[in-house]
Amino acid sequence: MPLPDRPRVVITGAASGLGHAFALELARSKSARVLVADVNLEGAEETARLVREAGGEASTVKCDVSRREEVLALPDEADRALGGTDFLINNAGVAVGGMMGDVPLEDWDWVMGINLWGVIYGCHAFAPRLRAQRHGAILNVASAAGLLCAPPLMPYNVTKAGVVALSETLRAELGPSGVTVTVLCPTFFKTGIAASGRTHVPGAGPEAVERMMARSKVQADGVAQFAIKAVDRGDLYALPHADGRVAWHLKRSAPQAFYDWIVPRVMRRMK
Repeated sequence: MPLPDRPRVVITGAASGLGHAFALELARSKSARVLVADVNLEGAEETARLVREAGGEASTVKCDVSRREEVLALPDEADRALGGTDFLINNAGVAVGGMMGDVPLEDWDWVMGINLWGVIYGCHAFAPRLRAQRHGAILNVASAAGLLCAPPLMPYNVTKAGVVALSETLRAELGPSGVTVTVLCPTFFKTGIAASGRTHVPGAGPEAVERMMARSKVQADGVAQFAIKAVDRGDLYALPHADGRVAWHLKRSAPQAFYDWIVPRVMRRMK
């Protein structure tokens, strides 16, 4: 079922990047009422201001998605600010790169807490309410890295693969109640994730990742538009980048051929 007019939307990590783009696109296209959640409250307030200018309504809340109690409080905050929730976007994310044994366990804890536990907390908090009201949608932001699992982003890949598995399972669980679940799996596009990430790969710092982001023909606004259309159609997967779609089909049809193709390609891009 397509999203309703003026949907009530909760977006985590909405102060910048893709979350910011989601908020503005939903305001422009659907006059959405948005709860902008982010650990950066100043950035969240700026997103909310732009949402209002774009024709939507907005409230803000400070939320660190790695903190269980802060995410579990979001449904009640949405009830107060919006009168309920029609659409949850679990968007907040960070990046960690490196090989097993090189990445400190503290960095594993950090990326798991935000990228995977943050999504688990969000789904745990909202799924029962959406099920009870028998309508709504959840969009979990994963990555092509959760499908393709190429080096040297092992911790990031693991978290995003977990989000894909969670989304596939949750879709089956919520489907009979009329609630849809979509998982977004983009490849590279410009965000601040490289600058805020942690890497343990020589020569693969933020500059290398940003070069790959700049090459993308689809950037944050386009990714947001693509994903919202996928949610309106009730799709399970949203794969906005052509190279991600090609690689996914290759992996499914010929796994060894996929790895023979993707690994050298990724390593060349890192140079």
